[in-house]
Amino acid sequence: MELSFLLWLATLLPPAQAEPLCLATTVYLEARNQSELGQRAVAEVALRRRDSGVWGGDVCQVVKAPKQFAPSLLPPSTRLKNVKAWEKAVAVAFAAQKEWNRPRGERREVVPGASHFAAMDIANPAWAHYPQVATIDDHTFFRVNRLHPREDTAGERH
Repeated sequence: MELSFLLWLATLLPPAQAEPLCLATTVYLEARNQSELGQRAVAEVALRRRDSGVWGGDVCQVVKAPKQFAPSLLPPSTRLKNVKAWEKAVAVAFAAQKEWNRPRGERREVVPGASHFAAMDIANPAWAHYPQVATIDDHTFFRVNRLHPREDTAGERH
């Protein structure tokens, strides 16, 4: 599968089906070589960003926001070749969404408050001086922004 095909397909689907597709694509591209916990943490950052509305109103907008996640950084011709890793990313995306849709006080968050992450062995982001939430596998998670759910989604998702 090509990245461009998956992102194009997401534009045709209703949000309820598009969001897990965009989330799975991001988990695959960002963390396919990471543990399930590391993949859940990546998904959680995207979901937290969605709820804030800062980078977009749905997961697909968030992960395609310029220079934020792999779908906006990699060439559209990027191929997703590892079928087992794709299947795992899909399962993680659905599980993360299910957990995230629980009431806020009942969620089991992997990286509470994390708004950003980076693989510090290959990246040196300007925001790396912000508080670290956790390091899981190759990724370090940071609280760069204190993200709060948008008022209009508070009742819908929390």
